[in-house]
Amino acid sequence: MTMQLVGPYMTTTKYNRKKKPSKSKKLLAAHAEHEAWLRKQGLDDASLASRVVKNKNGRREGINDIPDYQSTKETIPLSNKIAGHGPAKESMTYSGERRLLGIATMHKSNMVPVFADNKQAAIDIARMRR
Repeated sequence: MTMQLVGPYMTTTKYNRKKKPSKSKKLLAAHAEHEAWLRKQGLDDASLASRVVKNKNGRREGINDIPDYQSTKETIPLSNKIAGHGPAKESMTYSGERRLLGIATMHKSNMVPVFADNKQAAIDIARMRR
């Protein structure tokens, strides 16, 4: 088996040997300041956990009730009749106003109608002109 067919999970590089850099003093001070601000606002983990409503088993419960969306109003009687899609299109028929001589084959099996009033078109098609 060649290495081209093996997925990215097969690697010789080990990423877990590298030691993660420790946090700087500035970052630790900022984190402590943020935690103090959260405690002051009442948003730290201990304050939030004490405000959560729990049932007798200790599981978290919802604060709000689910509203009843059932319809209690009288509904309008409906019918099972389906409306039509409109009048049918008139079928196309040859009226005979222009006399059709025939159908000529142009480039790459392109079928072209040839009419009697345009003789130059018939000549051009015969000479393979467009």
